Amino acid sequence: MSAQHWLRRYERVRDPVARVVCFPHAGGGARFFRSWCAGLPPGVELCAVQYPGREDRIREPCATDLSQIADAVAAELLARHRVPAVLFGHSLGAAAAYETALRLRRAGETPAALAVSGRAAPLDPGRMLHRTSDDELWDDVCRSGGTSEEVLRSAEMRELMLPVLRADYRLSERYLPGAARPLDCPVLACNGDRDPEVDPDSLPGWQAVAARPLRYRTFPGGHFYLVDQRPGVVAAVLDLVSATTPAAVRWPSMP
Repeated sequence: MSAQHWLRRYERVRDPVARVVCFPHAGGGARFFRSWCAGLPPGVELCAVQYPGREDRIREPCATDLSQIADAVAAELLARHRVPAVLFGHSLGAAAAYETALRLRRAGETPAALAVSGRAAPLDPGRMLHRTSDDELWDDVCRSGGTSEEVLRSAEMRELMLPVLRADYRLSERYLPGAARPLDCPVLACNGDRDPEVDPDSLPGWQAVAARPLRYRTFPGGHFYLVDQRPGVVAAVLDLVSATTPAAVRWPSMP
């Protein structure tokens, strides 16, 4: 799992003044964030993380430890032209984004901000669905939303997706953060108000990783609220960019 192989840019930005780095959910890929490009102003580059085992990396084995993802993404970001970076992660991606932020800080490049979505705080005990049957795991995917009915009804897609989902669930559910100083950057915790996976009362636990007061945003919707609420979520992330990057320009209206 080499460097220079994890970040996808769907629209190239010449001389970016800021970068938004997006980490997808369990079973998700970089393309999940492709539509975000339409809402970004000139000068802000979007990079989406591509985990192995899916999309254009489908022939590679899935990651077995979150540190594999965080180490590789941090190394690739450090090898690029350095501009202020806001990290955004949803569900599994929230833990991956946090671990990447720790590695960037260790290298002297603390991110401009961290936004975590659809996940309880790192120290909260999680579920162990990766140990359940295929049917139970697939039922959880159906309950969570975010997957089209066409895919959910397809036996072929189920067979293709289940190994990746189980590997990602294992990665997410076995994650235990080590002791670390709180991050000295803005931290935003987002969630859907009807998310069956995350208790809203667990979100304040993210304060433990933040040296500054934790920020909250609740959006209408379930675990994949960010699909229907994309304009608002992107705007919240861009608020972090504008607050930490004076050179950023005005945001265009979202489509």
